[in-house]
Amino acid sequence: MNNVYTHGHHESVLRSHSWRTAENSAGYLLPHLRPGMSLLDIGAGPGTITADLARLVEPGRTTALEATSKALDITRATFAELDIEIEFVVGDVHALDLPDDTYDVVHAHQVLQHVADPVQALREMRRVCKPGGIVAARDSDYRAFAWYPTLPELDEWMELYQQMARANGGEPDAGRRLLSWALEAGFEKVDSTASNWTFADPDGRAFWGGMWADRILQSAMADQARASDVPEATLEAISTAWRTWATRPDGWISILHGEILCAN
Repeated sequence: MNNVYTHGHHESVLRSHSWRTAENSAGYLLPHLRPGMSLLDIGAGPGTITADLARLVEPGRTTALEATSKALDITRATFAELDIEIEFVVGDVHALDLPDDTYDVVHAHQVLQHVADPVQALREMRRVCKPGGIVAARDSDYRAFAWYPTLPELDEWMELYQQMARANGGEPDAGRRLLSWALEAGFEKVDSTASNWTFADPDGRAFWGGMWADRILQSAMADQARASDVPEATLEAISTAWRTWATRPDGWISILHGEILCAN
């Protein structure tokens, strides 16, 4: 199945993704990891979460998987500077070229919202997971994002993101659907939770607001918007609104994520 990754790999996107750690993005999974486990990280991106998970399961084997060689090169670049043993694989989560019952843990962070068939992806994750293992996934739920102040341009940003993500075959409100998808994929025991990132101090607002101010003008989503005849003035106005939000002392945003731990 063909996937179009809405965000792309512009510096402004990687700036956000490289901020992610196992602690701030996979806390629901960490109590279940132990040394010696084998782990597959699907959609490893810049590999910051992958590296943290790999350290927790060493000397167990960790595999980083990405959809393209170009995307996997970004993962490789991170690990070139780390003293961590890891395998690198290019593959499609809908049809993993990996044997059955291979890994103790199969993990995906912010992946299922972008794939063409998340249920099939979860079936494949289940197939390559050992009996008694864990399949774990965490995804944003864009409609559940909450922010203040309520600048109208940020409402436009949300509508535009929803439009672009759905045009690419994704589900931007994936977080609330993870439990349903897991049950449809055949899992019988699923622990479903939620957590959030909150940015409400000057550094946090500068990071999140500055990142989206750049992304709306320079990322793959920005290119897609222009190709869809979104006026440049609209993109500029959204960018300005994010910078305005970032400088507000009362600026606050909560980014909700759904989480699933599936017993195999």
